[in-house]
Amino acid sequence: MAEILLSLTIIGVVAAITLPSLTGNINERTWNTQRKALYARMSQAIALMPALNGYGTLTEGNESTSAVDTAAETFVTEGLSKVLKINNICDSEHLADCGIPAKLTTLTGSDFGSFPKTIVELNEMFDGSVVWSAYNSDGTDAVHRYKQGNTKAAAFETQNGESVAVYYNPACQNDLDKRDSGGWYYSQPRICANFIYDLNGNKGPNTVGKDIGVITALYPSDPVVVAPMPVRNSVITAEHSKAASVCKGVDADSRISNYEEMISLFCNKYIFGLTTGGGGYWTSSVPNSSTAFALYMPTGHLYNERRTSFLNAVCIKR
Repeated sequence: MAEILLSLTIIGVVAAITLPSLTGNINERTWNTQRKALYARMSQAIALMPALNGYGTLTEGNESTSAVDTAAETFVTEGLSKVLKINNICDSEHLADCGIPAKLTTLTGSDFGSFPKTIVELNEMFDGSVVWSAYNSDGTDAVHRYKQGNTKAAAFETQNGESVAVYYNPACQNDLDKRDSGGWYYSQPRICANFIYDLNGNKGPNTVGKDIGVITALYPSDPVVVAPMPVRNSVITAEHSKAASVCKGVDADSRISNYEEMISLFCNKYIFGLTTGGGGYWTSSVPNSSTAFALYMPTGHLYNERRTSFLNAVCIKR
C-alpha cells in the first residue's frame, strides 16, 4: 500500500509540473491555427470589396454644429458585412456587447489600460496635429504635414466566435511610390482599416500574442492585408544586411517585417510595446542596392536609409 501511495504521489507531482506546460502548448497551437484562419477569411473578404475608402460620414464639430462620425460603423455595415459573415455589430460606446475586452495586456506584459475607442486613443499620431521637418538635399527646410480626422471605433463578432474592433480611415490613399524617390512621407494615409481581434471574446487571457492580435488593410484599391506578430522582446539593432540573420538567431521562424507590415506595427506600436529605442526601424523592402526602406517609429514617417546604417528592426513570425 505504501508503495502504491508513493507512486501516486510521484505521478501527481509530475502531472502538476507538466500539465500547465502541456496546456499552454495546446492553447498556443489553437491560437495560431485560429489566427491564420481569421487572417485568411479577412483577406479574402477585403479582396472582394470594390474599394476600402469613402464609407460613412466624418465631419468635425464647431461652436454651432456637433461632430458627425459614422465612418467605422458604416464601413462594417455597408461594406465588410457584404463579403464576410458577421453576427453582431457594435458602435464605439458598446464594444463590450461584441465581446471586446475592457482592457488588454500588451506583448511586453504591461497593462494597456482601457480598450481604445478611437483611432487616436490607439495611436496619437493619427490626430493630424503633428508637424515634422526635414532638410532637402539643397539645404532648404521641408515641412511635411498630415491631417486626418479622429474616427470612433466599431466592432463586430464573426460567425466563428471572434470579436474584432475596427479603426477606420475613410480618406485612405494608395501608395504614391515615393519609396523610389527617397522622399519622406507619412505612413498613416495608407492605412484604410486596422483591426484588433480577440479570438475568444472576453474570456481571457486577453493578451497580445496569445488570443489578441492585429490585421491591417492598406490602400483603397488593390489592398494589401497584413497581420504581423512580433516575436516577444525581439527588437534588435543591426545593419540592414545583417538584420535578417540576427532575427533568425532570435527565432528560427522569424524575419524582419516588410514595408506594409512595418506600417501596421507603427499603427499598433503601443499594444506591441514598441515605445522604447525610438528612431528608425528597418523593413525588408530594398529599392536599390545601397538603401532600404525604414520607418521612423515616433511619428510614422517613411524614408530611405543607407543599408550600412545601424537601425532597429522588429523580428516577426509568419
